[in-house]
Amino acid sequence: MIPSRKFIDSIVKEGSSSNEDIVEEEGIDQHVLPAAAPLLEGVTIAGDTALHVVASHGDDEQFFKCADIIYNRAKHLLFAKNNKGDTPLHCAVRAGKSRMVSHLIGLATSEDDGQDTDHRKHKLLREVNGLQETALHDAVHIGDEKMVKKLMELDPELANYPKDHGVSPLYLAIFLCMYRITETLHRQSNGNLSYSGPNGQNVLHIAVLRLTGMTKLVLEWNKSLTIQRDGDGSTPLHFVSSLYVPRGWHRRLHLDQTTPWFRFSRRPTLLMSTLIEVFKANPAALCQADNKGLSPIHVAASVGSTSIIEYFLAKCPNSAGLCDAKGRTFLHVAVEKEMLKIVKFVCQTSSLDWILNMQDNDGNTALHLAIQVGNLRIFYTLLGNQKVQLILPNNCWETPYDVSKSKLLHGMGYHMNSEDQIWEALRFVGAAYITLHRDKSNEKYSRLLIPEEIDRESEKVKDATQMFSVGSVLIATVTFGATFALPGGYRADDHTNGGTPTLAGTFAFDAFMMANTLAFICSSIATIGFMFSGTSLVSLNTRQFNLNISVFSMASSVTSMSAAFTLGVYMVLAPVAHKTAVAVCVIVPLGGLYTYEEFLVKLILLARPLCVRNGLFPGMVWIMRQIFGMALHALWPFVVIFGWAAFARTHH
Repeated sequence: MIPSRKFIDSIVKEGSSSNEDIVEEEGIDQHVLPAAAPLLEGVTIAGDTALHVVASHGDDEQFFKCADIIYNRAKHLLFAKNNKGDTPLHCAVRAGKSRMVSHLIGLATSEDDGQDTDHRKHKLLREVNGLQETALHDAVHIGDEKMVKKLMELDPELANYPKDHGVSPLYLAIFLCMYRITETLHRQSNGNLSYSGPNGQNVLHIAVLRLTGMTKLVLEWNKSLTIQRDGDGSTPLHFVSSLYVPRGWHRRLHLDQTTPWFRFSRRPTLLMSTLIEVFKANPAALCQADNKGLSPIHVAASVGSTSIIEYFLAKCPNSAGLCDAKGRTFLHVAVEKEMLKIVKFVCQTSSLDWILNMQDNDGNTALHLAIQVGNLRIFYTLLGNQKVQLILPNNCWETPYDVSKSKLLHGMGYHMNSEDQIWEALRFVGAAYITLHRDKSNEKYSRLLIPEEIDRESEKVKDATQMFSVGSVLIATVTFGATFALPGGYRADDHTNGGTPTLAGTFAFDAFMMANTLAFICSSIATIGFMFSGTSLVSLNTRQFNLNISVFSMASSVTSMSAAFTLGVYMVLAPVAHKTAVAVCVIVPLGGLYTYEEFLVKLILLARPLCVRNGLFPGMVWIMRQIFGMALHALWPFVVIFGWAAFARTHH
């Protein structure tokens, strides 16, 4: 946008009587106000005066002339602010108009009104907008290093503003990863600059999060930054501890001139190097707590940074016992945040056995919290360490077993839920210790429904019935149709046994018919049971009983239907594609294992803790009993199917 001659004339003329002066901008004729004063004082919708507009759009002589004219007629506009609090200097810097910036500074120092010219210059340069930012901040925002250098040459102390602990230009430069500008600010100010940031932070707080060489540089400039805390009480060591470090060290291969001709060196990763630099600058920060009482080791535990915790413990072993405002160690925090890696690290490190049973202000150990959180893998990890005591009560005199009983759902529930598995595990390892009479304990932790829970339990049964009944009806429909669409077809009518199945009498056919029949019968039983469990006319106990029977029957019908499908495919393909038929027979049952995947995974996880607590033989016996029970529950249809086929074949 280039100002036209008529626009300049309209500013120069004072009180023009013309009603319509024309301004030509970029080939477009526009009407301007007839008087210069209203034009200068007028503002845009953003609150910009004429000087703001000129400063934002031009960097040549025409705009300089406009700025001179505006300034001569309304000197106060040089310090005027728009709706965002920006002065014309802010606008010029943000637009990258370097010459205009020099011109505006020249206007500020050209006035001889008895004031010190340096005072006017500094006032203009140090003026802050609504965000409490000077023009130097805008130069940093746009990444203009030359502009930054120019402003710092004009006022070497400019990087100290704003003075009221706002965001300093140095903090902003590091935040935006503009490291050359960062060095320019420090060099031009001779180290006399502000290190402050938002919420009481300093530049080291943000430098450690950027994972570059700036941390080391900032520490060389001002090592005292390591002891400063932000508004939340966090030191820079808290900040760097909050970064997840998947691997703290890496190895490098070096060639050597002697045997074995090579060697490995252990070097820290970039993040680990940053942590080490901050820690070495102020080791005492490891014991500094934030406003919540969390020390850096607690912060590292909350994000699962095992490498950071290992480093802290290597430098200060006693830091393992540091407690926050709630009396929690870093192990308590790791359990509550469900950081399995940290819990495994503690349980596998013998030197940390002394913190395994430490209690917080509520008397809870890490095992109590693992049960409350309901994380099965963390619970099994703690259970597998014999140093973990299973009968310590908390301040409410609740042992881990009591806590596990209190977490059990009232009414019906899925037996593979973590709460049920934890309770069963504690019972088997002999941790079923209570602090009340058994009758009072049963009353306190009873799973029986209280009156206000009956309606909720009824809705739960109804919802489950509606979901399962759809599946049972579909299975019954499919198996009914399969009975009259047998694989292999039927014999011709002119045959001795015309109209009978072609493959009748074979082992596979007898097994197929029994599998299809079982699937139909079980799905029919399930459908009828769901009808009873879904109606409110039946008592709640009867509905629950029918629901349990129906779920078992439907699971059996799914197993039987899978067997029928496999046998049907085998009968059709075996004569012509035997390998494919065998492959189908192997693959289809794998789908049925999905139902018991959770059971098998949780049983495998429980195996080690049980063997550690009860011994290898008793633990393996219990596990085998569980596997046998599961197999009998899941595979009984196969016994009936193939047992009948063998019987029919023998007595044919």
